Amino acid sequence: MDAVNEIIENGNHDDPDTSALIFLGTGCSSAVPNALCLIQPSDPPCKVCFQSLSTPPERNPNHRCNTSLLIDYSQSAGEHKYILIDVGKTFREQVLRWFTLHKIPQVDSIVLTHEHADAILGLDDIRAVQPFSPMNDIKPTPIYLNQHTMDSLKVKFPYLVQKKLKAGQEVRRVAQLDWQIIENDFKCPFVASGLEIVPLPVMHGEDYICLGFAFGKKNRVAYISDISRFIEETELYITKRGDQQLDLLILDTLYKNNSHNTHFCFPQTLEAIKRLQPKRAYLVGMTHEFDHHKDNEFLKDWSKREGIPLQLAHDGLRIPIQL
Repeated sequence: MDAVNEIIENGNHDDPDTSALIFLGTGCSSAVPNALCLIQPSDPPCKVCFQSLSTPPERNPNHRCNTSLLIDYSQSAGEHKYILIDVGKTFREQVLRWFTLHKIPQVDSIVLTHEHADAILGLDDIRAVQPFSPMNDIKPTPIYLNQHTMDSLKVKFPYLVQKKLKAGQEVRRVAQLDWQIIENDFKCPFVASGLEIVPLPVMHGEDYICLGFAFGKKNRVAYISDISRFIEETELYITKRGDQQLDLLILDTLYKNNSHNTHFCFPQTLEAIKRLQPKRAYLVGMTHEFDHHKDNEFLKDWSKREGIPLQLAHDGLRIPIQL
């Protein structure tokens, strides 16, 4: 049993005072398996994608949904709040797999990194994890997002944003959301379900600012799922050089061998981790180029050499943590 699976199976689900991070998805926008590998197979066929198709996801860490993190935040007296970061195209699939496995009863608040499809196209399915009401008379779920994302969602999902029905318009059951605008500024933290969260603006292509997030007092965590370049102030805020060493960094890595104009790829990700010097790190956002077991063997050696424990995360991974 490798260390990653050991964390899932031996994580303390029963301790009411322990928070946890649950990786609902760790893949790229097109997810893994890559559909093209299956409908136009290469010779030899793509090992990762065919294994992803043939092996059940709960036993196959190479099966990857859109990147998303659930924070199981344990507050006083064992009360838990569930904070969801991003709601991509594969959200319903993630609920059926991992909410049921980890006994997640609801979503208490939502935080969005940006407005691309793999971060927001599951928003319609939020109604599936809200109390049933044909007339929509339920308390809306708070959702935190920057102004650019809000402007985009008004166009993509007008029926989720609209506050009042127009004259003669029928009531239709849709997700009930309470839209809260946040700033692209680490100096402007916000509170979601009792947890203070700090926005971490980064470049996602040179024409686009995306948000990562930092949170946790007892253990300091940073989650950065979509990045091509660090903004200097953001990097200083989360680096050991800035006296703000992270206990855990979760970071983007798209391709294993190539470069990309809007994402970190493996070489840039490793260089960034060496600069930031977190105490521990996990990688997300991987394409089918990554083989979980094979590449984690490489990362074992890298971790020993650099003194920073680093692994590829996988869907369903649960990490108990004090926040």
